[in-house]
Amino acid sequence: MADDPPRPDAPPPSSDPVPAPKDAKTDESSAPRPPPVPETAPDPPADAEARSRSSLLDSVIDMTIFDQILELDDDGTHEFAKEMVTAYFSQASTTFDDMDKALADKKLPELSALGHFLKGSSAALGIRKVQESCEKMQHYGALRDEDADKDLKPAEALDKIKVLLGEVKAEYTDAERWLRNWFKDELKDPFDDKAEAS
Repeated sequence: MADDPPRPDAPPPSSDPVPAPKDAKTDESSAPRPPPVPETAPDPPADAEARSRSSLLDSVIDMTIFDQILELDDDGTHEFAKEMVTAYFSQASTTFDDMDKALADKKLPELSALGHFLKGSSAALGIRKVQESCEKMQHYGALRDEDADKDLKPAEALDKIKVLLGEVKAEYTDAERWLRNWFKDELKDPFDDKAEAS
């Protein structure tokens, strides 16, 4: 007996698996899942570093004043600005030595005068934090705490200056580092060596 011909309404035979209907539930435990996407992706290291530099810059350098210094050089070389910064490095180094000696000798009027001097030099370049701390030293040396609006006894003033001197040296180090990096990175004109600061 001959084989019956295939019925026209029967689907053709296929070796391909039958796809599941779109609304069929799949085994979620075996299906690969994409990693969750955080709502806010972490900042790339470069952006975080840039923000850190910007934050340091805002607290250390007043760019309005520093830009005015840079504009004094008409030829764009910024030689005048570099000379000012070099002189400041030298003044600060000498002044800190004098402050250490005056503190050891408990000479409050001299500490006040030295604070006033370095405050002015720092303000001229826009070195904000050093300027603010030196102004405090100027007042402490005159037996005055302007923040607390009260007079000080000599022993109190010396204690405050001892703490403040450590802080202002650290602030100066931050400012010096920023200035050296700026001339090296922006102008490709680094300071020769550390001896230039002494």
